[in-house]
Amino acid sequence: MEKKWYQKISNWLSILVCIILIPLLLINLSIILQAKNNEDVVPSIFGYKPFIVLSGSMETEIFRGDLIIVKDTNPKDLKINDVIAFRDVENTVTTHRIIDIIEKDEKIYFVTKGDNNSSQDQNLVELSDVEGLYITKITGLGNVFNSLAKPTNIIILFLIVTLGFGIGFYISTKKERDIEHQEFLEYKRQKELHDKEENTGNDK
Repeated sequence: MEKKWYQKISNWLSILVCIILIPLLLINLSIILQAKNNEDVVPSIFGYKPFIVLSGSMETEIFRGDLIIVKDTNPKDLKINDVIAFRDVENTVTTHRIIDIIEKDEKIYFVTKGDNNSSQDQNLVELSDVEGLYITKITGLGNVFNSLAKPTNIIILFLIVTLGFGIGFYISTKKERDIEHQEFLEYKRQKELHDKEENTGNDK
């Protein structure tokens, strides 16, 4: 029996929820738990760390609200023009480009600058400050993760997903339930006719 258009839509919506929303929730919960267990260490997933971009200092390559992915790397392997995530003097993570590498007091430092900034960063970046090498970005996903970080929004999204599955299941099985109901009514009618015929025969 060919599926109706609404059944196909329901099935596709269920697949999209499984592929997109559920992994996002699991990843976000993992990051939240790691952050709470150790506030001094940036949460990572298989050596990759996600960061939400909060400024436009790297436009036009990276925009505010993007989710960037950086990879754990040996800071000694970094070179000029690499984009890195590092902790600044305020202990917040910044993502800027290496424009120079200098050696001072037998230590290696990176000179960094945001692509959209007119001047280089005032403070040098030590090797120990580096969080990782910028690999890629997912446009706008940082805003989504910001919303998912709020417990109330997680609960609301969970309820929406659950409700969506419930509605999808109801729609996709409605046809089968209607057929079963009709079969039951027909069976009941046939049984009543059979019982009536038997009673009529017994009265003769």
